[in-house]
Amino acid sequence: MPAPESRAEPGPVFAIGGAEEKVGRRTVLSAFVERAGGDQARIAVVPTASSLGAEIVAVYDTVFRALGAAEVAPAAPATRADAQDPALVETLAKATGIFLTGGNQLTLSSVVAGTPFGDAVVAAHRRGVTVGGTSAGASVLSSHMVAFGVGGATPKQRMTQLAAGLGLLDRCVIDQHFSQRNRYGRLLMLVAQSPSLLGVGVDENTAAVVTEGHLLTVLGRGAVTVVDGSAAQSNAATAKRSEPLLVSGATVHSLPAGSVFDLTTRALVHGPDGKDQT
Repeated sequence: MPAPESRAEPGPVFAIGGAEEKVGRRTVLSAFVERAGGDQARIAVVPTASSLGAEIVAVYDTVFRALGAAEVAPAAPATRADAQDPALVETLAKATGIFLTGGNQLTLSSVVAGTPFGDAVVAAHRRGVTVGGTSAGASVLSSHMVAFGVGGATPKQRMTQLAAGLGLLDRCVIDQHFSQRNRYGRLLMLVAQSPSLLGVGVDENTAAVVTEGHLLTVLGRGAVTVVDGSAAQSNAATAKRSEPLLVSGATVHSLPAGSVFDLTTRALVHGPDGKDQT
C-alpha cells in the first residue's frame, strides 16, 4: 500500500489589534518576521484595505527589512478583477509570510474573499506560511468579520453587522482596537446573535497568535478578550431596532500577554505565569 500523504501543519496566524509599534521594541512585528523565516523571510504585503497604497507598503518594507526579512514585496489587488490575475496570485506562492494591512475591512473582504487571490492566502496558510493582519487585516482572518458598526459598552440590537472573512480561523469573529475604541458591547451583541461564534477582541499593539490551528497565545502590550456566548441567554431574536440586549451567562476571558487559550475547547490552557490551568 502507498504511504499516507503527509500534510503540513497550518502556519501561525497573527491577528493584530492595530497601532502596533513600528519603532522601538516592535515586539509584535518582530515575532511575525521571526515566525515567517527570520533572515530568510519573504513577506508579501497586501495593502488592499488601505487608502495609502504604495505608501503603506513602503512603511512595512522598511520595518520588515530592519527586522531582518530577506525580501518584502507588494501584492496589491485593488479590484476583484485584479484578484483574478494569475501573476498577482503567484506572488503569494513564493512568500513565507503574508501581511494584510489596516484600513477598511469591508473593502478588503469585498475585493479578496472568494477570489483566486483570497484562496491563495488560505492555501498558503494551510501549507505552513505565516499569515498576519493588523486592524482591518486582522478582522478578515476569521470566518466571520465585523463589516462596520459603532462602539460602546452596552450591547444593542443592530450596532454592527457581519460579513464573510477569509476563514483562516473557523467559528470566530475578530474585532480590533478593542479596548481603545470601546468595542465590548458590539462583540457581546455578535455572540448573542450567533452563539456558535467565539468573539475575539484584540487591543492595540497586541496580537492573538494562533498556532496548530487552535492555540491562541497573547503577545504585546495589551490584552485579548474572548467572549463565549454558547451557554448565554439572550433576547437577540426579539429585541427591536437599537434596544439594549439581554446577554446573561456569557463567559468572558481577559487574557494578558503570555496567556494561552484553546479555541477548540474554549478553555484557558495557562495564564501569563505559565502554570497549567487544566
